[in-house]
Amino acid sequence: MSSMYLERYLEGVESLPLEVQRNFTLMRELDQRVQGNFSDINGLSSKYISDVKTLSSSTRNKRLTEIQDLYSKARELADEKVQLAAQTYELVDKHIRRLDGDLNRFETELRKKEAEQGDSASTQAETPSRKSIEPQRKRAKNSQSSDTGASTGVPSAAEVLDMPVDPNEPTYCVCHQVSYGEMIGCDNPDCPVEWFHFACVGLSSKPKGKWYCTRCSQDRKKK
Repeated sequence: MSSMYLERYLEGVESLPLEVQRNFTLMRELDQRVQGNFSDINGLSSKYISDVKTLSSSTRNKRLTEIQDLYSKARELADEKVQLAAQTYELVDKHIRRLDGDLNRFETELRKKEAEQGDSASTQAETPSRKSIEPQRKRAKNSQSSDTGASTGVPSAAEVLDMPVDPNEPTYCVCHQVSYGEMIGCDNPDCPVEWFHFACVGLSSKPKGKWYCTRCSQDRKKK
């Protein structure tokens, strides 16, 4: 039984090192491009300051616009790098959560097998059943950043991993796990995932205004 879980996990994690390496390579390239933009900005700024007294109004405006454009490009590249870092975090965290889920299921099946054999029927404590909690967009959007799983009645991640898994319970987020703790909904109505755990998207509190997942943010920029 343990070998089945191990083989399945190894198959899923086989491509992870290459994906992580590719993302880090892309982030390094983006960082180099940002540094190149800032080097150009410094050069143009120094030249502008030294020549400003001799430049015509139209030339000054042209050079300022050129500097502003470089700043905008540098900011876009930096944002892309941050999004790529978030994607990499989600990628690794997804496999970690999958492993946690498999370990939990393996332990549950082992306990069940022992109970059926009568080895520990007299001493085994009753395991609480997991409640199926359907996330509500309104609660996730309007909850205060100080809310926790304990105060809202939503189980924490640690509590979820200690509970048996109901195979019929719906899953959410990039980690494909059930709902627990604080979750946030993507404001894109066509988001294929829609609901995310705070930890999976690097959030510690509810952000202000609208929030879009990494995939939807990229799609919006392309449009």
